[in-house]
Amino acid sequence: MIGKTSHPCSSWALPCLLAIALTSTTGCSSKPKTSRYAMASLGSACYAKAVPTAGEGGLAWGSSLNIARQKSLNNCVRYAGRSGGTPKTCQVVLARCKN
Repeated sequence: MIGKTSHPCSSWALPCLLAIALTSTTGCSSKPKTSRYAMASLGSACYAKAVPTAGEGGLAWGSSLNIARQKSLNNCVRYAGRSGGTPKTCQVVLARCKN
């Protein structure tokens, strides 16, 4: 009637070691944490909206009206092409600056 006896710490030793290993490796990335999308309000005071005759249009922010217009036209062409619209008919319908 001699059976194996388990150590009292064997049931929690492996989960503890795993937890320690996981917590010690967090934050070890060499890349700094940055947001995936730049916030429009940080440096972009102007916005523009371009729409095609059919399909989806594009809205974009930029530091000047010309940059915002160009970005919105590029977005319009891209989104209109993806949505089955007419990318060659994109026109800027709204362009303003905040101040």
